[in-house]
Amino acid sequence: MSLKKINTVLAAAFIFFILWFGTEYILSPETTAPGYGLPSWPSGDGDGFLIVKGIRDVVLALVLGILLVTGHRRALGWALLVEALAAYGDMTNVLAHHGSVATALGVHCLTATLMVVNGLLIMRETGKVAAAPATPAPQPA
Repeated sequence: MSLKKINTVLAAAFIFFILWFGTEYILSPETTAPGYGLPSWPSGDGDGFLIVKGIRDVVLALVLGILLVTGHRRALGWALLVEALAAYGDMTNVLAHHGSVATALGVHCLTATLMVVNGLLIMRETGKVAAAPATPAPQPA
């Protein structure tokens, strides 16, 4: 399998993974939120804040999806690198609030690191530009 196909499959998997999690936070935040890794949740009606995370994730997935579908592979590589910061931020948030270290590292950090690897692989793939065949210069007659 070519590097481009592997990168495409990995990017598509990230898109579906992020889109699925975002949608879960929007549709049922109270049941999805405990998997985030924080030790406790605000009392009262905090669903609105949880839905914000869902909307963020859906938008992140849509940006990646649009770049993949339209063939903007170098931009897709950059977007994966930048969007990995959101997952690293989630990891930092969980650790800073004394949440689950296993979730922080096993979910957020792993996701972010795999996104970085996929982004770098796509950057490597798109950095390989085939040289155009040299056309000999016209000779005077």
